[in-house]
Amino acid sequence: MDENDDDARHRNKMANRKAIQDAEVAAKTVEKGLLIVHTGKGKGKSTAAFGLMLRALGRGLRCGVVQFGKGAWQTGERTAAERFGNQVEWHTLGEGFTWETQDRSRDVAAAERAWAAAQKLMADPTIRFIVLDELNISLRYDHLEIGAVVAALKARRHDQHIVVTGRNAKQELIDAADLVTEMTLVKHHFAAGVKAQEGIEF
Repeated sequence: MDENDDDARHRNKMANRKAIQDAEVAAKTVEKGLLIVHTGKGKGKSTAAFGLMLRALGRGLRCGVVQFGKGAWQTGERTAAERFGNQVEWHTLGEGFTWETQDRSRDVAAAERAWAAAQKLMADPTIRFIVLDELNISLRYDHLEIGAVVAALKARRHDQHIVVTGRNAKQELIDAADLVTEMTLVKHHFAAGVKAQEGIEF
């Protein structure tokens, strides 16, 4: 078999593939704000959400972040977001993880404050992209009422994207979402005794 035949076959195969891809892309005509859920036991749920936010910022979209479960420590992503000035509105309203507070009433109050901030961002016509970081944890422990949260998320403006992160997403939220990604744990450096590191975990 001659090399020219291989090249011609490859070009032909790729031309057919391109025609199929182009037709599929052309068939997609709906444009809408997406409800995206990042869940699962694997690392990277919030990281992926902030990657999407960076893309949105690059396109000039004004963004908002509400952190539900994480404490008020300064993370690398928050420091980076501050460089965008008023293009990002950031609220860290958790008091730490539930095993740190050990006080359900405080956890519920913190979740309610965070959800109020989220609703304010959703109502702001200038905010096009929102990360609701660790909202799934608040829903998992029933710190917020799932029906009311899902109804509000479904009623968002048609041009607003929202990303919800956290393990154990409830089925009601999965059903309402446009895109759900489950991060699968394959291997984690914590198991080998490696501590949380600046620039990787925070």
